[in-house]
Amino acid sequence: MTRAKFGLYCLVTSIIFSILSTTAIAGSPEEDRKEYLAMRDKALSDLYKAQPKAKNRIEEAPGYAVFSNANINLILASFGGGYGLVQPKNEKPVYMRMGEVGFGFGLGVKDFRSIFIFHDQATMDKFINSGWEFGAQADAAAKTIDKGAAIGVEIVIDGITIYQLTEAGLALQATVKGTKFWRNDKLN
Repeated sequence: MTRAKFGLYCLVTSIIFSILSTTAIAGSPEEDRKEYLAMRDKALSDLYKAQPKAKNRIEEAPGYAVFSNANINLILASFGGGYGLVQPKNEKPVYMRMGEVGFGFGLGVKDFRSIFIFHDQATMDKFINSGWEFGAQADAAAKTIDKGAAIGVEIVIDGITIYQLTEAGLALQATVKGTKFWRNDKLN
């Protein structure tokens, strides 16, 4: 790849990542918090229908997180952004944002929810305060709001069980990516 093409590729990547990672619910802090909580409640309801055992896991855990993500795959690059919250047991939620970038084969767009169940307090605290996650992902999704199928798996990584539920989209991807989660100062 020539230097000019590589520079253009990096510029486009940066612009798309910036747009996705700054997408937010545009309302007052109270309205945004209500939207986060409504998204959480719907995602948990959908999870319990698809994976009934997850309800007991969440009830027994020191806390969990739910994120709404939008992801775009452009042949060799993947970009995503979203919002969510960490819900420690018997405490107020911690409102957060997320952004991700990855490289690998992929094409498509999808809207999905990620649910994290923390196995211990230290792991949850580290997630809230540091927020990094690195990983690989391979999946296929072809889904509209009420039709289609999405292949997602239960994954256990470093003291966290992760579920992914696809809301809508069409995507085929196999990527290695880095994801950054951080506190939403506007809502906390």
